[in-house]
Amino acid sequence: MPAPTPAAATSARAVVNLFVYNGLVIGVYAASLAALRERLGLDAAGIAILLVCAGLAAITGMQLGGRMSDRIGARRIVLVCLPLLLVGLAVFGFATSYPMLIVGGLLLGLGNGGIDVAMNAIGVQVEATRPKPIMSFFHGMWSIGNFTGAALVLLAALSWPSAPVQAAVVVATALGVLSIVASLRITPETAVVDHTDDSGEKTPIPRWAYLLGLMAIAFGLGEGTAMDWSGLHVTEVAGIPAAQGSVAVTVVAGFMVAIRLLGDALVARFGRRAVVRFGGACAALGYLITALATPLPALLIGWAMVGFGVGMIAPQVYAVAGHAAGGRGLAVVVTFGYATFLCGPAVIGLLASQFGLQKTMLVPAMLLAALPFLASVMPEETPASAEA
Repeated sequence: MPAPTPAAATSARAVVNLFVYNGLVIGVYAASLAALRERLGLDAAGIAILLVCAGLAAITGMQLGGRMSDRIGARRIVLVCLPLLLVGLAVFGFATSYPMLIVGGLLLGLGNGGIDVAMNAIGVQVEATRPKPIMSFFHGMWSIGNFTGAALVLLAALSWPSAPVQAAVVVATALGVLSIVASLRITPETAVVDHTDDSGEKTPIPRWAYLLGLMAIAFGLGEGTAMDWSGLHVTEVAGIPAAQGSVAVTVVAGFMVAIRLLGDALVARFGRRAVVRFGGACAALGYLITALATPLPALLIGWAMVGFGVGMIAPQVYAVAGHAAGGRGLAVVVTFGYATFLCGPAVIGLLASQFGLQKTMLVPAMLLAALPFLASVMPEETPASAEA
């Protein structure tokens, strides 16, 4: 197969830049929750309300970002959303009151929702110009950013224990400025999508896109819970200091990096359906361990399995949606997935306030256990079709 052209290579680097910085912001955000809860004196319900606000803002950003990406091109959407992420993280990290924390969450949610749809839309268009799959690699870059963000908070907690979140946010903000400058220079223009037929009537969204959306709910809750609650979970269950709770988030993100960098090769060999089925089973078993075990090493093994399992799923589901139904189909599935990623952990928080955080881990375990069966809606792929 022919190698990618220089223009295609530059476009791929632009998408990598978007995924890495978005992952970095979410990694810092998630790993900071335990320390911010302690600093502001919040309980599980307070964290849950924050996550609800961020989730609702993200849903709004997804709807606006998806529709506007089709109308004016996804490049313009990411250039608007990157500064929103930067400002939102700064407000969130330096919050001295709960209302200020909510404002930061709203800005983060709005920027994250918009860029999630837009950068995936750009990624699908870039993949279409290449001889082999690359969506898992893009999501792997998101996970590298996510891992880096979580590790940044952990390093700051060890180096500047009096202000770990603020120190991490300063570094992330500086990197954000560099990301914006790079995006202005290399992010490619993207196609405007027309959703009308020959008669001028608007075409409906394919029904199967909503079935993929059901799958997105399962992996969205699994991934969102892991990122937002794993640090709080090990802090509470294993009894470690709150500032060190980010070790669990780091483990989740690290194993997601590993599997996503291997994901394109696995898809080429086994097909997207098989990869999703194995990922769902692995993540479900990991959550079962977190719901039953108490020693820190066992908990970290469980969270590692969660990261390894859920890391396989999203790139495959999004790639199927984007290639088969374009930006609108992708927007539907991304909305289901990321809305659950952001709102689902709020439900986990409300359940945790009633039943305890460890027992609540059974909820994502049960949903992910259903994912191997839901994967039947995905088209079966041979190695040849996966590489095409």
